[in-house]
Amino acid sequence: MEIVSALFTENFNLRQVPGPATRIDLTGVMFSLPAPSPVPVTIEPHLIVLIRCRPDEPGQATLEVVFTDEKGAEVARNASPFQVDPGKFTYRLVRAELAFDSYSTIEAHCRINAGTPTVVPLTLLPPA
Repeated sequence: MEIVSALFTENFNLRQVPGPATRIDLTGVMFSLPAPSPVPVTIEPHLIVLIRCRPDEPGQATLEVVFTDEKGAEVARNASPFQVDPGKFTYRLVRAELAFDSYSTIEAHCRINAGTPTVVPLTLLPPA
């Protein structure tokens, strides 16, 4: 299995189209956001991870997301087993409470089982 994409987003929708096929509409994809108030502040962003399972793979795995600060220290972690039909795609929505003491960047290191991580940054900016 492999991660096709991992993004922080405000919202997503699934919809059916002829085929049968599925479309995923992502809105508000972000790599930074203004803080809702001055630091320290805690935010709960949505991270959507899209996963592909090849036809010859078993379809069972664990998605692990480790959130790290700019010094590389772990600030949050989420691990969840999942199942997907071989030859299909799935998604996982990950939410974490991320505490910021300064306007800085936290990275989400997403990986399946012990695979290579896909890294997605999220930078907290001063309030707008």
